[in-house]
Amino acid sequence: MRVLIKGAGVAGLSVAHALVARGAEVTIFDPNAGFSAAASWLAGGMLAPWCERESADEAVLREGQDAPDRWEAMLPGEVERNGTLVLAPARDQAELKRFAGRTTGYEWLDEERIAALEASLAGRFRQALFFPREAHLDPRRALTGLRQKLIAHGAVFFETLPDEQDFDHLVDCTGAARIGEAASLRGVRGEMLYLGTDEVTLDRPVRLLHPRIPVYIVPRGNGLFMVGATMIETDFAGLITARSLMELLNAAYTLHPAFADATVVETGAGRRPAFPDNFPRVERHGNLISLNGLYRHGFLLAPAMAARAADLVFNTDTAGGHAS
Repeated sequence: MRVLIKGAGVAGLSVAHALVARGAEVTIFDPNAGFSAAASWLAGGMLAPWCERESADEAVLREGQDAPDRWEAMLPGEVERNGTLVLAPARDQAELKRFAGRTTGYEWLDEERIAALEASLAGRFRQALFFPREAHLDPRRALTGLRQKLIAHGAVFFETLPDEQDFDHLVDCTGAARIGEAASLRGVRGEMLYLGTDEVTLDRPVRLLHPRIPVYIVPRGNGLFMVGATMIETDFAGLITARSLMELLNAAYTLHPAFADATVVETGAGRRPAFPDNFPRVERHGNLISLNGLYRHGFLLAPAMAARAADLVFNTDTAGGHAS
């Protein structure tokens, strides 16, 4: 079976992996060399369904809780299973209690246990929520690793569109490029930055709560930290704004003052594709399957959604319909 996949972000590569594993002959089309145009290149890479449940439906937890195992199977050794730490400044302790009331799977930590987990945060926070079953990975390493693995297993990448008539099935994973074309798909702007410092060490993602702009700081190793991300309901796809840059930097400084002397290694902004319920859709119309709307849950939900897309490709008795 020959399958053409459009899009080489986390959705497209995950579908390609699922199809190759089932014996399909896969071609991936993406007009952009590398991953510079992929929203997943700017992602946090947090496999954190219990934390996401604070603001997401139960389906995100249900479909995402085995994401660490799925990613480990795809890319052995890339998943860090150190949990997630959720903190709030003293003035925002009510936010921590509110967060706890909207999810499960956590432990309350006092100052001593916070320091035991993250020595750099000793004496800085009185309480925290710890989600021990959560994990994270480096999205850029994951995307690069998946591409290399797919090529090694015979998948072919093109920057010019092949003749679609040469394929048995098409899978559209073009994400935000479909905004304005796919019904009810909208853009949610996300902005992030990378900071470099040798004065702070973290072993796991840390979420810092704030009534207006909760952020996360994810360690990337070698003194590099990803700080993100804004959630702005707009289709604007320009560079990071001064307001967002200041807010992200302020959050990092609140976590640890040493971030004030960190170097700003990179900034980025992109659009996340989202449907009204903020949950992805996998749909089939004849020989066309689409996977879109991963919203802020790209790496968390892509493996499970990719498995659904692969099922639709191989389920030749189904002429149409969708799964969401």
